[in-house]
Amino acid sequence: MAMNMTINAPNKFFEGVAKTIEQARAYVGRTADLAMCATYFEIGRMIVQEEQGGSVRAEYGKGLLTSLSAYLSERVGKGFSETTLKNARKFYQVYSPSIRQTMLAELSPNRKPSNEPGKEHVMPIKSYPFTLGWSHYLILIRIQDPDERRFYEIEATRKQWTFRELQRQYGSSLYERLALSRDKDGVMKLAREGQAIEKPTDLLKNPLVLEFLDMAELPQYSESDLESAIIGKMQAFLLELGSGFLFEARQKRFTFDEQHFMVDLVLYNRLLQCYVLIDLKTDTVKHQDLGQMQMYVHYYDRCVKTENERPTVGILLCREKNDMLVELTLPEGENIYASEYSLYLPNKALLQSKLAEWIKEFEESRNLFDRAAPCPPDP
Repeated sequence: MAMNMTINAPNKFFEGVAKTIEQARAYVGRTADLAMCATYFEIGRMIVQEEQGGSVRAEYGKGLLTSLSAYLSERVGKGFSETTLKNARKFYQVYSPSIRQTMLAELSPNRKPSNEPGKEHVMPIKSYPFTLGWSHYLILIRIQDPDERRFYEIEATRKQWTFRELQRQYGSSLYERLALSRDKDGVMKLAREGQAIEKPTDLLKNPLVLEFLDMAELPQYSESDLESAIIGKMQAFLLELGSGFLFEARQKRFTFDEQHFMVDLVLYNRLLQCYVLIDLKTDTVKHQDLGQMQMYVHYYDRCVKTENERPTVGILLCREKNDMLVELTLPEGENIYASEYSLYLPNKALLQSKLAEWIKEFEESRNLFDRAAPCPPDP
């Protein structure tokens, strides 16, 4: 009886053993992913070199992948279809520049990699800088823009996105939406470092995509309908908002001068260490909406937040915003922002075109400013 009680009452020893097993399983999983990516990379390299070496034999080159697939299927079994081999080739072509840099770093100063077929330097599996599973890379290798690809690779690694989550974030044009909310330097930083939450404007996306709410495409719906849908999918909503969000309350009431006021959603961001108030609007944002949010933010700053917390952020989530109206209504420096949302996945090509136009306009205006700047006096 005593033995059963001990077994049924987990202690630190039991937990330690269990964690050891869990860590080992996770390590095996990561190692298997890395081995698979390294294998496909090497297969892609060998295919590219064989094709380049036999480029004068056009007919041979056309049938190479078909013949190789048939041979491998007979020799090692299923899993090496012609499509898979094409993906391996594409994987090598996309990632070989960065892998080659790693390979050069691995070699001694006096040793150079050979370009002669059959004498290439092959790195140990652990030396390949792959951080994701093969299914993730099948999405990444189809992204043409290197900056955009690098962004998704960083974010998927840092936030441990599943294949489905990466698919969803790419499909919802996360990179373009974040980029359109930043200046040119911010876009470059986004590509190099991923999404960093350092200031309130880092929370904004243009637009916020809420397709996971599964709301019917109706001519009109109420703010309470939208709020109820968000509450029902709160986890997905917080993930779409970004990193570090915690949910505190819905329809949070506060009172002063015997009047009651309600904030639609009260969140907290642990990275910024501040409250984030959200008001939902199913139409174009109006100046009265901005004034109301301003009052909410001031109340939280004066009556709720502590001395150690940063100023409260207010976000008006609306179907359509007017940047000029926001700028004219709010004093400079207010932590209040209007952000559009969409209930359906955006048109990726349209967002990419919009981003390209935005960057072009930014660079043209900066060049104009540089030309207009007075020349420094002669020494």
